[in-house]
Amino acid sequence: MITSDREPKKARPSSQQASPEERVSAPTAMRSAIEQLSELLGRAPESVSSLKPTDDGWEADVEVVELERIPETSSVMASYHVVLDPAGQLLAYDRGRRYTRSQIDRTDGR
Repeated sequence: MITSDREPKKARPSSQQASPEERVSAPTAMRSAIEQLSELLGRAPESVSSLKPTDDGWEADVEVVELERIPETSSVMASYHVVLDPAGQLLAYDRGRRYTRSQIDRTDGR
């Protein structure tokens, strides 16, 4: 499910924010994704595992601890796909896979 935190193309109240035509830098987009997703989820993201520019802004994958367990290696993590406009404002997010912190991706087909 993709969730939007605002209606499309609303006017920005602050003149300090970048206009939709101006693309923020990659580090700014990463910080923006973390801050805005944290505000929506009520949890602090652990990391941004991917970030890429698109024609419509930015897309990022953000890793979040969903359930803390002891030992930490058994904590449940979730990967969120985040869509930002060129100015770094969150447009939508979608929770992808859930996994334990100790789980690794296998690319060798096993």
